[in-house]
Amino acid sequence: MKEIKIKSEITCPVCGHTKTEEMPHDAFQYFYECTHCLSVIMLLAGDCCVFCSCGTKKCPFIQKAELDYNHCCL
Repeated sequence: MKEIKIKSEITCPVCGHTKTEEMPHDAFQYFYECTHCLSVIMLLAGDCCVFCSCGTKKCPFIQKAELDYNHCCL
């Protein structure tokens, strides 16, 4: 069984800096301040958080929904 990942590499769309961050498991993160250029990253339209917009992994909420959906017909 797949497990939910709690770390994601988030990439700043302004400077391209990448950093591994732990995603919150109990809230959506709408903003992220780049530690390199200090730009404030916002989620993109249609996404629930900055990790779904700019991260290598979707947030825990989306990961859980995908796991639940994939197992609904078993």
